[in-house]
Amino acid sequence: MIAHCFIRLIKQHYQDMDISHVLTRRPLNTLGDFPLPECLTNSIDELVAGADLIVECSGDVFHGTEVIERAFEAGLPVVTINAELQVTTGSYLAGKGFITEAEGDQPGSLAALHEEALMMGFKPLVYGNMKGYLNHDPSPEDMAYWAKRQGISVDQTTSFTDGTKVQIEQVVVGNGLGATITRQGLEGLASTNLNETGNLLGLMAERVGQPLVDYVIPAGYPAGGVFLVCQHDENQQAALEYFKLGPGPFYTLVRPFHLCSLEVGKTVRRVLNGGGVLLNNSTTPTLGVGAIAKRAMRAGELIERGIGGFQFRGEAVRLDDEPDHVPIGLLRKTALKRAVEPGQLITFDDVDILPSRALDIVMTQRAVRIGASAPVQPQGAPDALGMVAIGG
Repeated sequence: MIAHCFIRLIKQHYQDMDISHVLTRRPLNTLGDFPLPECLTNSIDELVAGADLIVECSGDVFHGTEVIERAFEAGLPVVTINAELQVTTGSYLAGKGFITEAEGDQPGSLAALHEEALMMGFKPLVYGNMKGYLNHDPSPEDMAYWAKRQGISVDQTTSFTDGTKVQIEQVVVGNGLGATITRQGLEGLASTNLNETGNLLGLMAERVGQPLVDYVIPAGYPAGGVFLVCQHDENQQAALEYFKLGPGPFYTLVRPFHLCSLEVGKTVRRVLNGGGVLLNNSTTPTLGVGAIAKRAMRAGELIERGIGGFQFRGEAVRLDDEPDHVPIGLLRKTALKRAVEPGQLITFDDVDILPSRALDIVMTQRAVRIGASAPVQPQGAPDALGMVAIGG
């Protein structure tokens, strides 16, 4: 969906840009409804040849990592709309080339609101996400129904519903903008008044002594956007109250929408015009997203997928607190080595993980972080999904 909508946007509204190639692993003759079928390719070499920039919108950690490394070898900047990749291998990639998350999904929208707030003199204390619905353990039947109704995949629907997606998004924001969390899994406050909830979160940030990332579950007002809780100079208090932001000392700035693929073009233009990184997972992350078991599982059980599956959900963790946790983005076609209980955080001792370039990166970074040497796993076969190359 992201690639289709983004390509239509560029084709119809960005006359100074062309789509040179679109990478897919699907047979090309099965994509007759694609808006630019002549641009489709199964070749990474064709994707990067002649491109000025790569837009990575696959949602896939494994293949996305490999393609981004190939783009960096060709000296190309990369714009992603893939928080799952950012939180798994993005910090390593940020040290190897230009990679930025796009405006449109919540992390990029928060980063853009952060930039606007700074230009107005605000000091952000809380980076907030508004989540419409949460069920930590939804049924496959419910997810199939809602996936069909919304026109997206079951795994996407499940990751949105069980909270994994919002945990991933907020961890990327925290790492990229220097914020932390109050506890594993975030607070996730129920809220009937965003200003009042923002004041509470602002107090929590002051108590921690560092900006926070978190989310709210609204009731009585629309969800789907992002917000900042900020402070400002005391001598601006009267003006801010006149501007309807309240008496302070905390001020809540709301962006009530994020339009995904329709906003990616703004970040593409930013990068092509020489602008800097909007947001990435930083080269020195402090937060990660671990896998929490939804149910009891036996040794030898196969894990088809972590993100969007029915065995695990993701929770934000501090890397210093949980150095042995397995990033949920690595769990794909993995076997349990021993039984686990509901609510258990999965560690590397619990699973056998298939070799991949993503695993190489995670293990290398983990070794650096804990100050010990760790064996580097052999590289496995890549996955593959869509990428878009922008040509001048």
